[in-house]
Amino acid sequence: MIGGIVSCEDWVHPRFSACSGWGWGGPCCWIRAQLPWDTCPASPLLPAPASVTHRQAQAGAAMAAALIWISLLGGLLEGLGGTEAQQTTLHPLVGRVFVHTLDHGSFLQRPEHAFPAPAPVPITYHAHLQGHPDLPRWLRYTQRSPYQPGFLYGTATPEDRGHQVIEVTAYNRDSFNTTQQMLVLLIGDPEGPLLPYQAEFLVRSHDVEEVLPSTPASHFLTALGGLWEPGELQLVNITSALDRGGRVPLPIEGRKEGVYIKVGSASPFSTCLKMVASPDSHARCAQGQPPLLSCYDTLAPHFRVDWCNVSLVDKSVPEPADEAPAPGGGILEHDPFFCPPTEATARDFLTDALVTLLVPLLVALLLTLLLAYVMCCRREGRLKRDLATSDIQMVHHCTIRGNTEELRQMASSREVPRPLSTLPMFNVHTGERLPPQVDSAQVPLILDQH
Repeated sequence: MIGGIVSCEDWVHPRFSACSGWGWGGPCCWIRAQLPWDTCPASPLLPAPASVTHRQAQAGAAMAAALIWISLLGGLLEGLGGTEAQQTTLHPLVGRVFVHTLDHGSFLQRPEHAFPAPAPVPITYHAHLQGHPDLPRWLRYTQRSPYQPGFLYGTATPEDRGHQVIEVTAYNRDSFNTTQQMLVLLIGDPEGPLLPYQAEFLVRSHDVEEVLPSTPASHFLTALGGLWEPGELQLVNITSALDRGGRVPLPIEGRKEGVYIKVGSASPFSTCLKMVASPDSHARCAQGQPPLLSCYDTLAPHFRVDWCNVSLVDKSVPEPADEAPAPGGGILEHDPFFCPPTEATARDFLTDALVTLLVPLLVALLLTLLLAYVMCCRREGRLKRDLATSDIQMVHHCTIRGNTEELRQMASSREVPRPLSTLPMFNVHTGERLPPQVDSAQVPLILDQH
């Protein structure tokens, strides 16, 4: 303290006790350069005015927030600048199944010899062809859950030879970090003999991600070797049953989606496989019976194969090329079974038209005349009706009618008050009634007649 003023290095604001350790040569001098006064804050022995202290606190809080955001932004830019996508080169083969595992360990940077072992991290992947929103047509992606690895699998065709780049982005669902990896696919032709004999099996006891790893696939080929002729078996394609029109199984333990596994070999099919694909076996399957097997099922019990969905493809015999259609002259050749008439005889349709129109009109006219005669000419008049009625019935009718008219005249001309029971608002249980709004004595008993 010099002259009652505390130096910048000695003064620390109460809200920022670590001011002197920020690394900019003392934050007080930086604050002093930004504040309207030229001296550092006053000594506790000489307190500054309240307004000055309040402005100092606001300026310090704003400066701290700005420095925090600047440091976070700098760290983010530094991390983005230093992150480079990993690049891996792979060599798929045409006509051979390609499987690449997207393991969590290749996308996570964990410390070595960590103890205890870190908890599993949920990671999901998004893969697409570079410059395109989706994967190429021969490549598929599957992942059962974020805690399990993902798989890129498929079989390249001869049209897919060449160079393809697959961009894979991993999303960490806990920390929301992303990691990118580049897969450079160099697709070429396989070496060795061709695989003209191919068989496809439907395995109902597994899902597609359960046979994509190398160990289950090798077990399947080993078990299938007992049903085929001696020779090297290779996987040609693996497809989920859901991609072939299968249905999602019920959430019951032991139910699987199913997977189609296509295997190729240079050796011909065995007698056992030929019998499974024979028409007799298909007929038994259509009746709900299992097909015939002339050999022991070496795939059971580890692989439950649906023997009614086994297909064999023999490419050893080239298919005959389709003959190109030869253009003709545009004129049909002579055919003894088709002899169209050369001339058509003239025919008059006036008679047919008259019969079609006049006959229905004539029938309708006759029916109209008959109905008019019945309704108009066969009516009985009042005189005939009165003559056919007995005198006693006529007197009775006239008496009733005369009495009715007399009662109507008496009801319309009476002046005595109406009984309470005939009033519209009379309560038969309590005897209460509302005062009439109009002179109800003049209302006739029969309201419809005035």
